[in-house]
Amino acid sequence: MTVVELKNKAKEAIINCISLEELKEVYNQYLSKKGEVSGLMSQMRNLPNEEKPAFGQMVNDLKNELETLYKNTLDHLNEEALNQKLEAEKIDLTLPATNFSVGQRHPLVMVQRELEDIYREMGDSIVEGLEIELDLYNFERANIPKNHPARDMQDTFFITEETLLRTHTTAIQTRALEMFAPNLPIKVVCPGKVYRKDDDDATHSNQFVQMEALVVGHGITLADLKGTLELLAKRMFGNTRTIRFRPSYFQFTEPSVEVDVSCHICDGKGCSICKNTGWIEILGAGMVHPEVLKMAGYKDPTVTGFAFGLGVERVAMLKYGIDDIRHFYTNDSRFLKQFKKFD
Repeated sequence: MTVVELKNKAKEAIINCISLEELKEVYNQYLSKKGEVSGLMSQMRNLPNEEKPAFGQMVNDLKNELETLYKNTLDHLNEEALNQKLEAEKIDLTLPATNFSVGQRHPLVMVQRELEDIYREMGDSIVEGLEIELDLYNFERANIPKNHPARDMQDTFFITEETLLRTHTTAIQTRALEMFAPNLPIKVVCPGKVYRKDDDDATHSNQFVQMEALVVGHGITLADLKGTLELLAKRMFGNTRTIRFRPSYFQFTEPSVEVDVSCHICDGKGCSICKNTGWIEILGAGMVHPEVLKMAGYKDPTVTGFAFGLGVERVAMLKYGIDDIRHFYTNDSRFLKQFKKFD
């Protein structure tokens, strides 16, 4: 094939390419190292010496011309491919925007932070502790010695004879008493998960969140406890709430009381929520037992204190009208979305 014939054939092939794939094939056929243009140079050995320079120059000119045509065609096809991609991926800005699902704080977290804020305003510090606890701090320092019947009420998850999953955040309080002794006053709040071998139902769970408060100083009385709990009830359930004490028994405190708050649904008149009594039980409390203070290192009889503890799930269920504790742990987005207005 002559140089002119190859030139015309190659130019036509390049011009007629309609895709980058076709252009690549044409390049390999004519302009690669083993292509037909390079193959023309093999004809030089059959030419007289005086014709070889002119022939070589002609082949080089052909190669340069075809490479220029190839580059222009490549640029054109790349531009077309880009335009096609942009057209296929273009966004219609007039279409309605996509609604993204945005999460919010869990109701238990909301209630816990609200309680913590109330306590901080009263001057308390937030103290956290270990979920895997020693028997010493979970029971013995809480005035529940080994073989005491009160241990059976806890349904404890024991890991070894001396370690367990804490059954109450009182374990944080006993550690706090030891840590701060003999300094006074002590004003701490102890939130955290606790574990008991309960069967899950609408009102019980084997894992739940407690929050206990401890105040120790000189001359602390039951009146101080009542004033603190009245403030807490009003802040959590409304300014018209009142509380009442009922005698009870807790190993950690003496005297001990159960604390009820006037029903925030019926304003104390009686309804299905409060079982027509006008009152709802919210927590247990009392004066810190003298033996607990002695074991922590407080020997002065004028040192007294009060403690109380509540279940965060219990408060959240009352505050938001939730009828089943299991809703907190099932990760049902329909349930959680209801609390956006409170977040």
